[in-house]
Amino acid sequence: MRSRGKRATLSIASVAREAGVSTALIHNHYPGIADAIRQAQGRDNRTQRDAKALALKEEKRNAKALRQEVAALRTDVARRCSINEVLTAENAVLRAKQSDPKILELVSRARRETPEIDF
Repeated sequence: MRSRGKRATLSIASVAREAGVSTALIHNHYPGIADAIRQAQGRDNRTQRDAKALALKEEKRNAKALRQEVAALRTDVARRCSINEVLTAENAVLRAKQSDPKILELVSRARRETPEIDF
């Protein structure tokens, strides 16, 4: 046991040592003393609870924003995949036309009658 003349840091363990009791006794039978010690240390239950509640709110806000971003990105990926499939099909048709000289493109009458405008 330390001498009473030495100065120890304030903690539940140091108070229990000084009093000659266990820390469990202070926690279980004297919660007011334990809270006073925590307040003196600057880490009482209410302060810790409020800090954790604020941190939880912030994390929930961040998670919501990230979920919205993921949903938007998934929509964008789906749209781009659809466009990619259309372009892949068009490329296959154009490659087939280019590689086979027997294939002729038929132009409809409506297309022939409409004058083409070059920009």
